[in-house]
Amino acid sequence: MINSTYNIDASATCLGHIDIGDAVRRSREAVGYSVEDLALTCGLTGAEITRIELGDDVDPGRLRRIAAALRVPTSTFLLN
Repeated sequence: MINSTYNIDASATCLGHIDIGDAVRRSREAVGYSVEDLALTCGLTGAEITRIELGDDVDPGRLRRIAAALRVPTSTFLLN
């Protein structure tokens, strides 16, 4: 599922559609985290991370927490 979101943070702009879930998954895998590792690091549940990676949840607050846990800019989930 392809989602777009607008105004996740003031410094990022959305220039089109992006598969946010895929961007989260690729970022998580790039740092070697399992879903459970990321959940523990950002304070979300594994089920919440899974919903985000499937594209079922694009809550801006959760995406900010994930970006902080992975030490990537929030815009990573907005721009390819």
